[in-house]
Amino acid sequence: MTRTVLILGANGKIGTHAAAAFWNAGWTVRRYDRSAEMTAAAMGADVIVNGLNPPAYHNWAVLIPQITAQVIAAAKANGATVILPGNVYNYGTQAGPWSDATPQIASTRKGQIRVDMETAYRAAGIRTILLRAGNFIDPDHNGDVMTAFLMREIAKGKLARGGRVDAIQPFCYLPDWAQAAVLLAERRGQLATFEDVPFPGHVFSANDHLAMLRRETGRDVRLAAFPWWLMRVAAPFWEMARELRELRYLWDMDHTLDGAKLARLLPDFRPTDIRTVMLAGLPDDIHPDKAMRAGGLPVAAE
Repeated sequence: MTRTVLILGANGKIGTHAAAAFWNAGWTVRRYDRSAEMTAAAMGADVIVNGLNPPAYHNWAVLIPQITAQVIAAAKANGATVILPGNVYNYGTQAGPWSDATPQIASTRKGQIRVDMETAYRAAGIRTILLRAGNFIDPDHNGDVMTAFLMREIAKGKLARGGRVDAIQPFCYLPDWAQAAVLLAERRGQLATFEDVPFPGHVFSANDHLAMLRRETGRDVRLAAFPWWLMRVAAPFWEMARELRELRYLWDMDHTLDGAKLARLLPDFRPTDIRTVMLAGLPDDIHPDKAMRAGGLPVAAE
């Protein structure tokens, strides 16, 4: 039987890996053209993967509800299941580990926008799989947290830390997320109308990450504090700075996602090893598995 998936945001982090995973699993993959009418584009699709997200948190309060309404209308008209990448903003500052039963008590504007988005999908009555994860890591370096934040100055021997060096948090390797999405899509008939599935990923701290990088690269990498003061100064005239500041609390608090539900639904799923995940943000000339090591010389400290 032909299985067809429509990928929204096919050139983004989520869309790129979702398209590859569904294709490799034998699905017919369609990539959404933003110039097309979404309901028409979804005709005949069994699954819609919503990888659309305004870049740099731009105008979420307006654009997220607009995208949500479009996707719900397309799914209703075509009887399609929607797969959504969820995040952890919904939970605010309450203690974890967070599961699908954890109350959603958002402490930020973006958190409330995400709560409202999920509420809209629940109320719509369409089959929805929300695969919730922490920080996305893209081995293709497509604007993910590793490339844009943690390792933006790794060539200078600096690994950024956003907060406490010992604070643990979940990281999601995007090929793993996409593989789990495919497996859940293939079991969608056995799931509830709205399924909130936490994706635990790998959990580590800045200190853990630093130790791995030093050991595997042989370089003199050190931790460098992210310039939050600069975000504060730039916030009045730079949207991205304002939005990043709102999420600073996550870098100072321990938080994890409960993996029990994913393990129950997908007992045979196995994530990529943590070494691969931790090294994914390295440029090729530094990555120990890709670079020609020129004597293993450490990066000079500034």
